[in-house]
Amino acid sequence: MKTLMSVLTFSLLSFIAPAQSTVPSPDAQIKAAVLAAPADKRDGAMVYGYNTNKELVVLRKGTNELVCLADDPDKKGLNVSCYHRDLEPFMKRGRELQKQGKTAQEILDTREKEVKAGTLKMPKQPSSLFAYSAKDGDFDAATGEVKDGYLRYVVYIPYATAESTGLPLKPEAPGMPWIMDPGTHRAHIMINPPQPSKNGQ
Repeated sequence: MKTLMSVLTFSLLSFIAPAQSTVPSPDAQIKAAVLAAPADKRDGAMVYGYNTNKELVVLRKGTNELVCLADDPDKKGLNVSCYHRDLEPFMKRGRELQKQGKTAQEILDTREKEVKAGTLKMPKQPSSLFAYSAKDGDFDAATGEVKDGYLRYVVYIPYATAESTGLPLKPEAPGMPWIMDPGTHRAHIMINPPQPSKNGQ
C-alpha cells in the first residue's frame, strides 16, 4: 500500500516500462485524464498533460476546483488522477523534486520539513484525490478510450490520526476506509473499492 500511495502522491510513479512512442493529442489526453474525476466535475477540471517534447504543460484551464494529470506517454498502461486545487502546492513540489532526481523517501522527507517550516502549504480542510488506472491492453492512448478501468479514492487530512478520525490503520474488509501515514503532513484516508472480477471469477 505504501508503494501504491507513492504512486498517487508523486505524480504517478508506477508503470516503469516504456510503452507509447508518441504523445497523444491534447484531446485524447484530456479525455483519459478526466476519467478520474466525478462525472459532474469533468468538463470544468483543469488538465495537465504533455506537449510533443514530453514536457508537462497545461492542456486546459479549469473552471472548478479539480486539477487532473494526464497519463505519462512513456509508461505502460493508464494512470491518471484528479485532485482538489488546494493540493496543488503539495503535488507540484513533488513533481519538482522528482524532476531533480530525488528518491521517493527524499521527496517525503523534504516536503515534511517544508510543511513544518511553513514554506509548503497543505489544505486546512479534507481534500480529495481520485486515481484511475487500467492495464496496457485496456487503454488506447491515441483515442483516450479505456475499458476495465479501476477508480480509487484518497482524502488528505494533514496530521490526522486513527484516534482523531476513528479509522483503522488497515482495511478490515474490502473497500473499507482506513488511514495511512497518520500524524504526518500527508495523512490520508484510503478507499480502495473491490476490483470487479472478470468472467464471473
